Amino acid sequence: MSHPLPTRDPARDAQFSDLVAAIVASDLAEPVTRHIDAGSLPNRDAVIDLIKKLRELLFPGYFGKQNLTTQTLEYYVGELLGEIRGRLFEQVLNVLRHQATRHGSPALDSEGAAEAIVGTFLASIPRLRAILATDVQAAFEGDPAAGDTDEVIFSYPGIFAIMTHRIAHELFLLKVPLIPRIMAEYAHALTGIDIHPGATIAEYFFIDHGTGVVIGETTTIGRYAKIYQGVTLGALSTRGGQSLKGVKRHPTLKERVTVYSGASILGGDTVIGDEAVISSNVFVTQSVPPQTRVTVKNPELQYRNRQPQEFKQDLVDDWMI
Repeated sequence: MSHPLPTRDPARDAQFSDLVAAIVASDLAEPVTRHIDAGSLPNRDAVIDLIKKLRELLFPGYFGKQNLTTQTLEYYVGELLGEIRGRLFEQVLNVLRHQATRHGSPALDSEGAAEAIVGTFLASIPRLRAILATDVQAAFEGDPAAGDTDEVIFSYPGIFAIMTHRIAHELFLLKVPLIPRIMAEYAHALTGIDIHPGATIAEYFFIDHGTGVVIGETTTIGRYAKIYQGVTLGALSTRGGQSLKGVKRHPTLKERVTVYSGASILGGDTVIGDEAVISSNVFVTQSVPPQTRVTVKNPELQYRNRQPQEFKQDLVDDWMI
């Protein structure tokens, strides 16, 4: 069914034109939120799709095409790898061209640089697969609720977050702008686990539950580390802003460190020694020796019996809240 065109109203048209002009003027006046005449940017949806395609490559048979056999695996990997290579090249090329334009260096051979980056990244896939296998094993061995490693791969948010991080970290090391952070924040949005692409994390890493975990850019984590929900590995202060860029601001966890829920470990000079245990809700801003357990003294709990009328009033108060 067709709808009649609205009656022309000169006053309304003029008001609309004024609004367009005002929005355009605000666009031109605010360079922080403007992307005009600035070349290409990576496509966020395409970057997210790349994560999904890479997950198929890193865990073949679990995601994407299933019922793979040893006879069909090589063909499948070849097709998938070619698709990933083309899509990743396009996004890396876009972001390199954008960076060159933004910083006034259009002479950069963006295509050659993008090809080199993509080739180096794809060559890391076998190594990434081997490391992720240790992460899956660590999650299975560290969680008595895990039925098997299939359950871990399919359903554990920590595995998805660390997989995405290991992809983003490789691109971060190759100095690819924007794309690693898009990947990291996509995983953050899905899992509640916030890992900066710059964080260095060794193999056999396990995040249990995971919601509310924050791992800062200059964090270093050794092998067999295990952390729980609500853990922050952060900076003591960010008041210096951009002047702190490149400075070691976040802690170092050595091997076989366990950090329980709600703990905060802050500061670039803070080192948690091998096999140390940081208990729940602890606030740590100085180094901890190896094989040390850090706890916080429990607050004193008080219990008292309530009279029936008092109990009823509490229920009413709770309902009102």
